[in-house]
Amino acid sequence: MKRTQLYLHEDIWKVLHIRSRQQRTSISDLVRQAVREKYGSSPVDRRQAMQALVGMWKDRRNLPDSTAYVRRLRKGKRLRRMAR
Repeated sequence: MKRTQLYLHEDIWKVLHIRSRQQRTSISDLVRQAVREKYGSSPVDRRQAMQALVGMWKDRRNLPDSTAYVRRLRKGKRLRRMAR
């Protein structure tokens, strides 16, 4: 988190002060929330970003076989070590 300083008009500060007391939070929290809502990513943007990741490595040939990897783990003593 980065620290910053804001200069607010008196009327805005009064509204934030009242709201912060009503919600039992700080003015800083209210400002962070408002900035996040205005300039943060929207749920639609987050969903599109997640969908862009799906299948990202599907065409990679240099990755080991995941089935063989899991079988090798299951055959080993790893589970018994974890149970201790």
